[in-house]
This record gives sequence, structure tokens and C-alpha cells, in this order.
Amino acid sequence: MTTIKATCPSCGEVELTPDDLELRVCTHAPASYYSFECPMCHEQIQKPADDRVVQLLISGGVRASVWELPEELGEVHEGPAFTHDDLLDFHLLLEQPDWFERLYRVAS
Repeated sequence: MTTIKATCPSCGEVELTPDDLELRVCTHAPASYYSFECPMCHEQIQKPADDRVVQLLISGGVRASVWELPEELGEVHEGPAFTHDDLLDFHLLLEQPDWFERLYRVAS
């Protein structure tokens, strides 16, 4: 079986099998990454995966899954930024028994 060496920030170099790694290839290449659970400290480790790393992991037997960035990241947002006070006001609204009706009236 293929052995893949990776680095845990706490434990240093560790040896993994292809099944120990998750490779997530994004259609926006800079967002691609691989992750694994360190066999020594059991921390979940996530690292960026450029094209070279993606090809090395695939050639080593790691299965890749492809994902896309959410469309919302490309949306233009206008208006004031959401503040902590807005969040607190919303929290207080949700504590009211008629919160849905009150929110519906504001949106109409």
C-alpha cells in the first residue's frame, strides 16, 4: 500500500495511507485543500493543495472530490454593514412569540 507523508503542526511528519486523506479540489484552484486526522494527536489538519499537490495526491491513490465556491461570494452587496447591534436586535426579536409576524410586517 502507498504511504503518504504529511506534516502535523504539533507532531511533525506523519505517515498516512490514501484512505486517510480527503482531497477537495475546487473549481477556483486557490481554494483546493486536503485534510487528514493526525494519527498521533488526532487533530483534524487542513492544508492548501495547489496543482502540484493535487496531482501528487491523486497519483498516490487519494480520491478527489470536486466542489465549487458558492455563487453568493460573487454577489454585490449594497447598504450598511450588519453590526453587532443589529445582531442583538435580531436576537431579541427572535425571543418574542410573534417574531415571525413582526419580521414579515417589516419586510412587506
